Amino acid sequence: MLCSYKPWVQASYSPHLKLLNQNPNISIPKTKTQFERKSFDDIDAAADSSGHVKSITSTSNPFVKHCLKLKNSSSYRHSHASALVVGTTPLREIYRYKEASQEKSVIECLLLLDKAEVPEGLDTHSGHVVRVSSTVMKKLSGVQSAESIEAIALMRFPTSFLNLAADQNKSDSQSWFPSAHRILVLDGIQDPGNLGTLIRSAMAFQWGGIFLLPGCCDPFNEKALRASRGASFQLPIVSGSWNHLETLKGTFNMKMLAGHPDTDWKTKKPFSLSQEFVHSLAHSPLGLVLGSEGRGLSEKSQLECELVSIPMSGKFESLNVSVAGGIFLYMLQPKN
Repeated sequence: MLCSYKPWVQASYSPHLKLLNQNPNISIPKTKTQFERKSFDDIDAAADSSGHVKSITSTSNPFVKHCLKLKNSSSYRHSHASALVVGTTPLREIYRYKEASQEKSVIECLLLLDKAEVPEGLDTHSGHVVRVSSTVMKKLSGVQSAESIEAIALMRFPTSFLNLAADQNKSDSQSWFPSAHRILVLDGIQDPGNLGTLIRSAMAFQWGGIFLLPGCCDPFNEKALRASRGASFQLPIVSGSWNHLETLKGTFNMKMLAGHPDTDWKTKKPFSLSQEFVHSLAHSPLGLVLGSEGRGLSEKSQLECELVSIPMSGKFESLNVSVAGGIFLYMLQPKN
């Protein structure tokens, strides 16, 4: 499923659902797109004597519908600044990172299959736990076997995510990334699997962050989150325009490179990604631009960047963007 980027609704990063406080009821904020919240007395949910919701068995439950809209609608996700993260592996990776960086928990609600134990590593971060039936788990996870999914978390967007089109108060480019020595710039990457894989690779090779140009998929899309294995909640991600990117470039005196096939150039011949070329850039702040799967680099990216190609002895003209990106990210990774 392709999901083109559109300027998202500005979102507040306060805990919208208030699931971690003393209020035992699940509360969803009222927005223009929000359904009217019904009392849990009117839905198929069991509660104990204190009022805490212990299980949800119906996919018609308003909270389940809210979660499904977060899963399926980019605009709804960004208006609530929340997303669903499916599976214990990405959740553990997110929390290992949060603990190491001493950042606050971003979990709002942990959904567990009925009678399942809180997974090891998440027991101290469980906050508000809701038990769900296998039918609900299948619906939310999108997999046929609910038993293969131990947990789903409703999580607030990390504070490291920034949408410059919506937040006019973040004009200081020095605050966008903790380190701007190596920034991956994605130009119209529409496939969520490729986008998530690139975010994960950038995290693995210690790049400073991701800059999303218009036309990119939502990094909190279900498939992007699955491919990133939680990296979208760890690596700083900024979405903006070429004007914003040029501001960032000027602030850090950043050299702009763009991956491009050696067999398909019109205006300037690409440099080869050789060890000598890589060593010459070791101390320079870099922005690496990767283009979309179908159209490649935009005309603006080709004009503004030095083109770089991966030398290949085979007879293929190009590689998949996530494969090529992994090679670029590895070769150009910071040395310290």
